[in-house]
Amino acid sequence: MNSSRHAVPIPMPGHRAPASGFEAPFDMLAACHERVERMLGLLQRLRAHLRTHGRDADAGTAARDVMRYFDQAAPLHHQDEELHVFPLTLASQDAAVVETTQRLLRDHREMESLWPQVRLLLQSVADTTQPWRPWGPEADALLNRYARLYERHLHDEDGLVYPDARPRIDPDRLQAMSRDMMARRGVQP
Repeated sequence: MNSSRHAVPIPMPGHRAPASGFEAPFDMLAACHERVERMLGLLQRLRAHLRTHGRDADAGTAARDVMRYFDQAAPLHHQDEELHVFPLTLASQDAAVVETTQRLLRDHREMESLWPQVRLLLQSVADTTQPWRPWGPEADALLNRYARLYERHLHDEDGLVYPDARPRIDPDRLQAMSRDMMARRGVQP
């Protein structure tokens, strides 16, 4: 990318902290969704770059950024939802909310099972000590499946599940959610 004047740079997003703090847990969850969308966008740009220019240093950096996010932040985010949001929505009187929440839980398991395969593809770009073979149709299908799963998942959480849970959480439970999110990330109150 930097080595070729015709290459299109892959913007390398940093791991900035969300604009909202832990005192507003639902805002933190929404900020995490924005970061997931940025990482999925980076993955898409990486794929396009690899098809055109192959593996290079910037592609390796992008692959490592995506791996770092889905290795570290995504599992914590899923735990936040499973511990604090989904119990509220599973208790909802709205059958669509309950059914969607049950599917979101299954989505988490599917994301967990797909991630090691996706990570191997990214590792093949990040690890310059090994020869790299361009990704084929199977890799494309896997990456498309992973991205589509996340996109639908985020849409359902933002559009249905979070709006159902947010007004029903009492202040004490909201504070407990905040403390737990901080503790699991090693953040001091």
